[in-house]
Amino acid sequence: MSKTLSKPTIAKAALNGHGTNGTAKKSERLPVMKTYKIFIGGKFPRTESGRYYQVKGDDGKPLANICRSSRKDVRDAVIAARGAVSGWAGRSAFNRGQILYRIGEMLEGRRAQFVHEIMLHGGTREHAEARVSAAIDRWVYYAGWCDKYQAVFSSVNPTNSSHFNFSVQEPTGVVGIMAPEGSALLGLVSMIAPVIAGGNTCIVVASESMPLPAVTFTEVLATSDLPGGVVNILTGYRKELLKPLVTHMDINAVVVDAATKEERVMLETEATCNLKRVVYPKVSDWSTEEGQSPYFILDTQEVKTTWHPIERGQGGGGGY
Repeated sequence: MSKTLSKPTIAKAALNGHGTNGTAKKSERLPVMKTYKIFIGGKFPRTESGRYYQVKGDDGKPLANICRSSRKDVRDAVIAARGAVSGWAGRSAFNRGQILYRIGEMLEGRRAQFVHEIMLHGGTREHAEARVSAAIDRWVYYAGWCDKYQAVFSSVNPTNSSHFNFSVQEPTGVVGIMAPEGSALLGLVSMIAPVIAGGNTCIVVASESMPLPAVTFTEVLATSDLPGGVVNILTGYRKELLKPLVTHMDINAVVVDAATKEERVMLETEATCNLKRVVYPKVSDWSTEEGQSPYFILDTQEVKTTWHPIERGQGGGGGY
């Protein structure tokens, strides 16, 4: 006659790793991996495509489920970025610097998490700590340039007529960024910071193989006072997202790290559709001094030149 086991008995046996017949069973617990979302308009939606890929650590084991963004996600990010342009560009340069500096403070507060994630992607602790420190310092570096680059790069121009003529830098608008593949955090912030310091908004495609620091960076942005839509970060495959960035008619410039010869041909061909500016940063190592410069701010700026007549006597006034 068979013995009937109660539910609590079955549950207890399962917790102890035994079957209901009393025999031991070897069991391995399956980890519950986090499924990260993308960052659009200050919010964390799931990818429209419903697709994910697993990123793996240096030991070959899966670390997390990462959104595999689509062309539709790019379009959604562009809408958010375009909607944020006027508000962000219209802020005072000093206020933009305050907001960027606050983000730097928050990065400092979460440095242990960034170090851990870079180590998960294969870096040593010494390497990870150095990269995180450099990333925070670089972000603060550009925060300091927000209210200074205009004074350095604007000019009053000589004329041969009775006019003032002066040139100033203005943001180009919405910028698409293809972040470095091999620099998970430092390269990412080195490309985002000069773009937004100059009053632009951006859509960023994070490193395909090392996206964890980028996703944590979005959590920092979401809890800072950076307006939603100024920075939008997508994860996924470079080969699937590069063309949607350059072909979108409402993106004014694209900044692409380490573009191959084939990618350059495609980028420069497609960019002619709306005379989009294509920028290739001349940086071989983002951890060196060549990875930061106020001239990177100028890469996504337009020069506006204004003429104003010099008033003479009582008949002057006005401008054109």
